[in-house]
Amino acid sequence: MARTASFRDLIAWQKAMSLVEQCYALAGAFPKSEEFVLSAQLRRAAVSIPSNIAEGQRLSHRAFRSYLRIALASEAELQTHLELAARLRFAGPEILTATMKQCEEVARIMRGLLESIPKRSGSRKGIRPADGTEW
Repeated sequence: MARTASFRDLIAWQKAMSLVEQCYALAGAFPKSEEFVLSAQLRRAAVSIPSNIAEGQRLSHRAFRSYLRIALASEAELQTHLELAARLRFAGPEILTATMKQCEEVARIMRGLLESIPKRSGSRKGIRPADGTEW
């Protein structure tokens, strides 16, 4: 796995942040009656993805793998919310399809990142904490 000084350097985190922005824009177009229901759930699931990537990146390999699994679960939850929004016709099919594709891309990148992290515990060679020091 390549040396990473900050979670901000991870493509998975960068793409997940773009996905959050897209989800906020999408949820803003939902009916007012959904402001505290599906809109809130969609936003929460979207925010959970880059948050878990960021939180886990600073920890051990084992913990990072666990946080990535949580982020993948949030991505699946987000896809469920998007599917529900599509079925309820809360947004146009084009924007929902594009957002779903973004979700799938983020999930694919996270799975690749997960596979690149050594499964054994021990040192974090190749990964550095955000302050640039060695582990």
